[in-house]
Amino acid sequence: MVGKGILRGLTTTARHLLETYLDDVKKIPSRYAYDRHFIKQPLEEKGIFTIQYPEERRVLPERFRYVPMLLYDADTGEDRCTACGICAKVCPTQCIWIVREEDKTGKPLPRSQEFYIDISICMGCGFCAEFCPFDSIKMNHDYEIAVYNRYPDLVLSKDDLVVPTTYYAQLYPEAWAAEERAREEERKRKAAREKALAAKRAAKAKAAAKKKDEQKDAGK
Repeated sequence: MVGKGILRGLTTTARHLLETYLDDVKKIPSRYAYDRHFIKQPLEEKGIFTIQYPEERRVLPERFRYVPMLLYDADTGEDRCTACGICAKVCPTQCIWIVREEDKTGKPLPRSQEFYIDISICMGCGFCAEFCPFDSIKMNHDYEIAVYNRYPDLVLSKDDLVVPTTYYAQLYPEAWAAEERAREEERKRKAAREKALAAKRAAKAKAAAKKKDEQKDAGK
């Protein structure tokens, strides 16, 4: 029984070794034949090959998520975050701290003055990005966060987290395209509502003017 298990294991190892070279030979040029900085390994690819990290890196799937990032509109330069605090409330590890900005009179403004995320306890669940009503938080693909000191290097401030929407569009092209379509549809619906409202007001004004003329004629 023990001998059969050893033979089965050796057979599996030999098959994987053979598939490594067979799958590599089928691809001309070979995946080892030229220098590539980013390597994409399809799910149907078989065998084992070594990625020479950090010179070579695997292409990450779009839905890969690691730590959050804050977005600002690249066209206007304005932050999307309004400091509503929903992300901090839904965070399971309570790793988000927000300080709302205030004017000179102490009135709160719809933007954050300070924004901190302790990524040493962030579990990458994505709740903050899912529940954000303004799409100001998304999950970054940057997983290289090795530091010498946990504090304060792993407590990221607003300056460390903020990125332009163009960066998000590069990481999430499909999601960005879907969001753009949704925003365009919302703009069309808003324009249609405004047009209908303007037509309603014009009809109401026309009816009022007509009624006024009728009353004027009746008075004569």
